Amino acid sequence: MGTQSEPVDVLIVGAGPAGLTAAIYAGRALLSTVVLEKGLPGGQLNETDLIENWPGFAEAISAPELMRQIRAQAERFGASIVLDDVVRIEPGSSSHRIVTTQGSYAARTVILAPGSKPRELPAENAKKLKGKGVSYCATCDGFFFQGKHIIQIGAGDSGLTEALFLTRFAESVTIIVRHPEGDPKAFRASRILQKQALEHPKIRFLWNRVVESVEGDDRLTSVRLRHLKTNQVESLPVDGVFVNIGHLPQTEPFRGTIDLDQNGYIATDMFLHTNIPGILAAGDARINASQYAQAIVAAGEGAIAAIEALKYLAN
Repeated sequence: MGTQSEPVDVLIVGAGPAGLTAAIYAGRALLSTVVLEKGLPGGQLNETDLIENWPGFAEAISAPELMRQIRAQAERFGASIVLDDVVRIEPGSSSHRIVTTQGSYAARTVILAPGSKPRELPAENAKKLKGKGVSYCATCDGFFFQGKHIIQIGAGDSGLTEALFLTRFAESVTIIVRHPEGDPKAFRASRILQKQALEHPKIRFLWNRVVESVEGDDRLTSVRLRHLKTNQVESLPVDGVFVNIGHLPQTEPFRGTIDLDQNGYIATDMFLHTNIPGILAAGDARINASQYAQAIVAAGEGAIAAIEALKYLAN
């Protein structure tokens, strides 16, 4: 679309569960709606295999397929989805200008739903070997590790889900946990996922350890682990490292304009309004929702944000 001078009713930043659900509600309310997405519409769910807890599906559904259906629903209600990257927001009294890499847009209300991106592994050589054995996306790269020995870093819901998925391909999956075995802090995952991982014949756990470095020249060959209690360092030969240690909000374009907390998450009131009238936020980049990191929570917030935008426009 490029540059658009005539304001739309609602401009949504991000086409994940929050942004696309907001687009469904805004479009269905007959509001002119544009969704800006810098990557692939669908957000982080494009990097997830199956979803088993989305209401309405008795059987698991492919996450990318679910997002394809949600996108089609938003477009059916008139939302325009544009591939463009937001650079900054210039707030105004009656409308706001959103500057992008390809132009700019005017909007009477804005819903910020940029989501988050994976937190990178803070280990030596991790950046150098990214894409050369170090991966942040099991569904993207798992296929390439058939019959291999891999390490999974992260013991939350996403980490254990990823580890279980990787057993389809890998000969073995070793999960690195920084806490001792039996420590209540060892897992941040649901009990059902813990049980599945602990009982899986291809999965083993190494407790009380952190990855200090990943080793290899053109390709990952091993990792160096440090035992947090004994301080002993060991080298473990591996073919791949999959990292799932949390996410960072993609809110840099809003810094200095929208109130953010110390970690970069968007601050809002209980009705999802930011410090700027007419600008709302929803999904994993918002302070409260980030605690849950669930697609259904993000989608619910997208619906709330669209309803609040409609109220704002009516007033």
